[in-house]
Amino acid sequence: MTENRTGQALGIDIGGSGIKGAPVDLAAGHFSADRVRLPTPEKATPEGVAETVVQVLDQLGVAGPVGITLPAVVRQGIAMTAANINEKWIGTNAVELFEQATGRTVTVINDADAAGIAEMRFGRGHGKRGVVLMLTLGTGIGSALFVDGALVPNTELGHLPLHHGDAEDWAAASVREEDDLSWGEYSRRLQAYLELVERLLWPDLIVVGGGVSKKADKFLPRIKLRTEIVAAELLNDAGIVGAALSV
Repeated sequence: MTENRTGQALGIDIGGSGIKGAPVDLAAGHFSADRVRLPTPEKATPEGVAETVVQVLDQLGVAGPVGITLPAVVRQGIAMTAANINEKWIGTNAVELFEQATGRTVTVINDADAAGIAEMRFGRGHGKRGVVLMLTLGTGIGSALFVDGALVPNTELGHLPLHHGDAEDWAAASVREEDDLSWGEYSRRLQAYLELVERLLWPDLIVVGGGVSKKADKFLPRIKLRTEIVAAELLNDAGIVGAALSV
């Protein structure tokens, strides 16, 4: 392993389909070496995910502590929910699990919160006061809420009720692909969700991230809100960057 350099930390982002990691330059907010991505194990059990995290770290070959995101409410290092991962995560001490598996000091944070932290530090939320909401559109919908720059953790707004179910079952980016929706059809679904969020929080700014943010020009111009809405600047790298910042 190479020695960890000053001003650098490792970040790993655990998603429903992939586990991605990279060393991050903490001053600049970008990767300091190539990203490694491995598929999320099919059943996404704690043990299976921990093994894959070890494989990602082995391929990165960089020493030092690591920040890890989890698609779950994380309270005092314990996973309280399990969104798009195995239900065995509920009640698992994720910090202990990953520290035992990796032999490193580990920080675990909600995945959307990590993305929001990165976007507030280096992206479209930088310097913004008031209420800023970061939404990550991917396998599900993640959310990170900030008030005058301070994070309100574990908001999980993708699970708001919409159309007789969780909002993410209606408007996540994965649903567009699964239901073979046109961009216009998907935009109408997203519009309904964003109007719900707007009425609930009255944010000053909404930042849309996740993998689909690379194609924001296909849907954001169709969205009409009373709130400013923009695509994330860090795109789908925000989770890794935010994880590293949490170390």
